[in-house]
Amino acid sequence: MDASVDRPTSGSDALPIFRVERVQLQFTMASDFVAAQVADNVLILALSTGRLLRIDLDNPAEIDDIDLPKKTSDVGPVRRMFLDPTASHLLVSTTLGENFYLHSQSRQPRPLARLKGVPIESVAWNPSRPTASTREILVGAADGNVYELYIEPATEFYRREEKYLRAVYKIPDGPVTGLWVGPSATSAAHRVFVASPSTLRHFEERNDRAGNEGGPSAFAKLFASDPPTTYHLADARTSAPSAFVLSPDESDSTASGGAASEQVYAWLSSVGIVYGPLSPSQADATAELGDQTFAASNLLPRARLPTAASPRDRRQSGPQAWAPITAIALTPWHVLALVDGRMVAVNRLNEEIVFDQPMLDPGRAAVALMVDQKKSTFWLVTAQHIFEIVTHDEDRDVWRIMLKRNDFDRALTSAKIPAHRDAVATAYGDSLLGRGKYMEAAALYGRSSKPFEQVSLAFIDHQQHDALRRYLLTKLSAIKKSSIMQRTMVASWLVELYMSKLDGLDDTVTTNAEIAENTSTAEAQEQIVALRTEFQEFAVKYKTDLDQRTTCELISSHGREEELLYYATLVQDYHYVLAYWIQRERWPESLAILKKQTDPDPFYKYGSVLMSHVPTEFIDIVMRQSTLEPKKLIPALLTYNEGTNVSLSHNQAARYLQFAINQLQTEDAAIHNTLVSIYAAHPAPDESALLAYVESQSHQAAGHYDVDFALRLCLQHNRVQSCVHLYSSMGQYLQAVELALQHDEIELASIIADRPEGDPSLRRKLWLAVAKQVISQSDGIKTAIKFLRRCELLRIEDLIPFFPDFVVIDDFKEEICTALEEYSRQIDLLKREMDESSHTAATLQTDIAALEHRYAIVEPGEGCYLCRYPLLSRPFFVFPCQHAFHADCLATVVMEHAGVGVGRRLKELQMEVGRGGSTGTGTGTARDRAAKELDSLVAASCILCGDFAVKQIDQPFVLPTDPLDGWAL
Repeated sequence: MDASVDRPTSGSDALPIFRVERVQLQFTMASDFVAAQVADNVLILALSTGRLLRIDLDNPAEIDDIDLPKKTSDVGPVRRMFLDPTASHLLVSTTLGENFYLHSQSRQPRPLARLKGVPIESVAWNPSRPTASTREILVGAADGNVYELYIEPATEFYRREEKYLRAVYKIPDGPVTGLWVGPSATSAAHRVFVASPSTLRHFEERNDRAGNEGGPSAFAKLFASDPPTTYHLADARTSAPSAFVLSPDESDSTASGGAASEQVYAWLSSVGIVYGPLSPSQADATAELGDQTFAASNLLPRARLPTAASPRDRRQSGPQAWAPITAIALTPWHVLALVDGRMVAVNRLNEEIVFDQPMLDPGRAAVALMVDQKKSTFWLVTAQHIFEIVTHDEDRDVWRIMLKRNDFDRALTSAKIPAHRDAVATAYGDSLLGRGKYMEAAALYGRSSKPFEQVSLAFIDHQQHDALRRYLLTKLSAIKKSSIMQRTMVASWLVELYMSKLDGLDDTVTTNAEIAENTSTAEAQEQIVALRTEFQEFAVKYKTDLDQRTTCELISSHGREEELLYYATLVQDYHYVLAYWIQRERWPESLAILKKQTDPDPFYKYGSVLMSHVPTEFIDIVMRQSTLEPKKLIPALLTYNEGTNVSLSHNQAARYLQFAINQLQTEDAAIHNTLVSIYAAHPAPDESALLAYVESQSHQAAGHYDVDFALRLCLQHNRVQSCVHLYSSMGQYLQAVELALQHDEIELASIIADRPEGDPSLRRKLWLAVAKQVISQSDGIKTAIKFLRRCELLRIEDLIPFFPDFVVIDDFKEEICTALEEYSRQIDLLKREMDESSHTAATLQTDIAALEHRYAIVEPGEGCYLCRYPLLSRPFFVFPCQHAFHADCLATVVMEHAGVGVGRRLKELQMEVGRGGSTGTGTGTARDRAAKELDSLVAASCILCGDFAVKQIDQPFVLPTDPLDGWAL
């Protein structure tokens, strides 16, 4: 069989709630259907021939064809079947009182001998839903007896299926048409419904007792205890159809996202259909659960359902003649009734008929109207056909019905589209507002589309600013992000409401009075803390929707200092916060904000005032900042330096400048010049710091400070040692020595005088200046002479002009004698050097004379070392090394490798010599000079072993033009 059908694709509201679809069977029917059951997507059909068809609806092509163990002629055709919710256990009852049991894992029904002759009318399965065995179940018979049965499948043929069977109760008013067992709402014990055509009984177990396998009856004590709670219909006919059904499990009915419905029961009688919740939501602890259940139940009279007869015939015949309701089923929200061959669906919330369709031909009866409790599917089986009753958007009108009942909470839960939820929220809000529940109304109005101005004015008129604040918060969370203007306006209004509320609570605390809501001062303080926390959370969540300037102005207008600082910090407006604390001279708070800064501008802007009040802490923070430009802090440093009178070791401006120079390696001249000015202008006489700085800069290749500027400052503030060092670093040694001598710094002048080591004349001049000062200030001549011995360039004769005229020569007689002896030694040394020079000159003259008679022997056949031709064939040169070359060959090689100037000169000489020889013109003296010069250039040295060969060391032995065959091995 194939249960799949085509679904229309129109909108949900355009489709009917119920639609009956005929199932196409995939097998040939040999006989009519006589009974059917469905559970957990398993459909079981009973044929009039005694065959059972077990079909898995997930795989309908595979069908289990099962035969009863006895022939139909012996046991009669199948009358009723009962299938548990897990589709594991099946009870089959025949018309002749034979009963069989079939397990889902078996294909062989087993007879239930103990139930032989008992026509089963109803079964209540164990609520724990076991699959291996049935455990304790209740069976209702046509004679009014209720049996407790325990079936345990057995593989041994000699064992009975039923473990035990006990009669536990009997009703006096007809067959047991319905049974249900479930957990009690007040304890873990059981509760039981027993239905007959005229009475519905409710039993509740008083003690928490579960059944024991093989032990006493699990339900005997329940039925034997207190009498049941009954719902009796006096006009009901016992011969009319009766049934007890449940709606599908709630977990399955809401799986598709529909509104949650409570599980309800329905009891069919000739009078009508009684239905209600299994577990009433508003239970009274003092009342019996049965009384509460029946009190919450409703009766749908038979007269409310349509019939095939005309209204006139119904009036004339009366209710007793109306066609009875033959079967019922429950969906999550509707009651399905098969009446007079028509399928009728009634909304159980308002008893409105939403579906009415003829299903059976006149004179035909339905085999079964079934519900799959787990899968929430609905089926109608006739003798020849199977129909599926398909539901679509069954709870579409639940919200509207609940709204009419003023059940707003369930209406909100049931509304599935925004328009429906909006209508419910608006109506619910109006109701709450009318009852004075303003806060609850505000939350609902915020989710509705009711005009903004109406809601706001309503709260303002009622002086409910707290409710207005909640409404605006809810509304703000619902406004789209793209609606920037609306979000900003609402958020700004909320800021105003928060500040006004805080002001009111502060006034209460200040005046120690009671506010309108009878809130004490202590409670007002608690409200302030809570409201301040709420505002902070609001600011964090909606800071992007607030205009920064507007928000600050709103908070400032109320004088809310703490909230203002919190907001400014939240939006990282540290300029504002910092300015706020600085204006109030709250230096710890100012420094705490400054530590969080990454923007350098606040350091530059507030550096002067912070340096004036907290210089050490400010510099500590500044030194940890890597993005600052030290040059822009110079105004703050100079301002601090002018107003402070601490030592240089505690001067924070000098400390930071030293950090910038030594750690940051800054080369900015402004930084260096500022440090020089602080050192030079400091009132302390000690200039060691300044001198150490300029000396450290002198060791670098190029100083980073302005030397002229530093010199002017040092001169202005009488920093002699630094001035002398600066003059010396500039190469102005004379000025340095003169300045040192002006301030009687003899030792410093002596050090400077020794520095120009590469210029003896300047050094001697400097020392003479020092000598003059020393001699003029010396008490004794010998002391002055001893001091001036430090320079070896000074002589006694240089110092004599500086001595006074009345000086006795005996005071430096030894120095004069020493000088004369030194002169004598120098004269003797000069004489020896002159004698040696005369001897060397004579030796040179002898050697020159010998060269004129020098000769070389050329062997016959000896060739030129360049061209290899006989040497005697042309003019040639022979060197002392015995290398010989033709004159033209030698000239050619020399010209190729000589420089540009030498090559040009060789050509000129060759032209001049050639011109004189060919024409005979020109003086012989000029030609001889040219030939002599030409020979001296060409034959200056041997080209193979002289300087010329050394210069050709980078030339290869084999040139690219030379043949390579001779080098082959």
